[in-house]
Amino acid sequence: MDVRKYASRGSSGARSRRRLGLGLLVTVALAAGATVLVYGQRPAHAPSPGTFIESLPFIKRAPEAVEFRMSDFEHGWLRYSDGTVKATDDAGATWRDAHAQGGEAGEGVAAPAARSEWSLAPAEAAKLETVVLEATPYTVKQAQFMTDRLGWALVADAAELPAPLLVTTDGGTTWQAKVTAVVLDAVQAEKRREEQTAQEAAFFATPEQARQALRSAWTIMPSQASPGDAVLVRGNRPGQVEWQGKTYPLQPFGAGYYTYLPVTLSVKPGDYPIGDQLLTIKAKKFETQYLQVSKQMESMKQDTDRIEADQKKVDAARSKSEPEFLFTGPFVQPIQGILTTPYGYTRYVNGKLDSSHLAIDLAAKEGTPIQATNDGIVALADSLYLTGNAIYLDHGMGLFSQYAHLSELRVKTGDRVKKGDIIGLVGTTGFSTGPHLHFTFWAHNVQANPNLFFNATPFGWKRQP
Repeated sequence: MDVRKYASRGSSGARSRRRLGLGLLVTVALAAGATVLVYGQRPAHAPSPGTFIESLPFIKRAPEAVEFRMSDFEHGWLRYSDGTVKATDDAGATWRDAHAQGGEAGEGVAAPAARSEWSLAPAEAAKLETVVLEATPYTVKQAQFMTDRLGWALVADAAELPAPLLVTTDGGTTWQAKVTAVVLDAVQAEKRREEQTAQEAAFFATPEQARQALRSAWTIMPSQASPGDAVLVRGNRPGQVEWQGKTYPLQPFGAGYYTYLPVTLSVKPGDYPIGDQLLTIKAKKFETQYLQVSKQMESMKQDTDRIEADQKKVDAARSKSEPEFLFTGPFVQPIQGILTTPYGYTRYVNGKLDSSHLAIDLAAKEGTPIQATNDGIVALADSLYLTGNAIYLDHGMGLFSQYAHLSELRVKTGDRVKKGDIIGLVGTTGFSTGPHLHFTFWAHNVQANPNLFFNATPFGWKRQP
């Protein structure tokens, strides 16, 4: 065969053909970026252009990428038809030569990393036939998704691409040929999201409860409550919950979005839709308590100016809460005292209706050490008119615990405390008839039944009888 070659610059991977008389002119791309024009006599039974090129003894076809594996978010390998293996440690932004030693991993190739049981990778391997890059469809040889958003696809006919791997950061809606700085930022964001998912799952009482919540659009904990309780709501995307005439934004935590919903004493029994779930409120009856106090103590509640001034301090302290759950385990009862007034009692003072007692009173000897019910930040530690020496601890996401009538404060505003730390001593300061601890929780500035919390967390709450 009479063959004439002419080198000219051209795009990598370009290949074309056209008839010249009885022959065929074929343009073949070389690795260096040049092209070769090859002219030859067309056989009687015309083969495909690829077969024709391969029949030429001086044309060496470039090795083809045949397999890849990402072992974690940054590390992976890419194997070629000639046995060459390339490795990456930056999610495919760059590739370096590695020595294949059989199997998946070779010298210089990272071994598969142990994935968390809370991996965000899809349960089944991705099955893609084609992907589209800049309006051009490419046949997919193999695909792998590290999360529901981040994935790679090994494509055929990739000679014109910078690499045979395309990447997506939006679940396959769009694909990119290069791992840019924007893509690398998305990779790190997905890595953090998986770590946060594991962190979030650890808050649930059991792995099964965590799995159920993580794959649900909405979760209510607990799904049944009574007036005076609170519930914790999880959504799987940003948003808000409309509840009893108020709007509660969902705050991000882990892979989910959360808010507390306070169930005031005025909420009527029934089923209430929250997202795609129902919150069932059961009726609850509260007992009545009668107190006799001195005329001097009764008159304390007439000093509205001092009461309002204190209330402004308290409102300011509870207006800001850390945007995460600060507790690290079940809540503990601050003291082991005698329960003198349960939560929710309707209280009469000197024969007159006073209020509902939305806390618990635990009588104990003056000076008894008081523990922090859980980890938190001291939102307020001050001497107030009615509650005496008082402390409010922020436990994050709009949840606070309150300690009142202390004889001594052992912390100051802004301190960080751990569960079990001694934060004060039992006393009888303020409007008090004897040494005791007045203790309650506030969820978005509404008092909540402390009995929900003891030996539990909001992720494992059970409806109180």
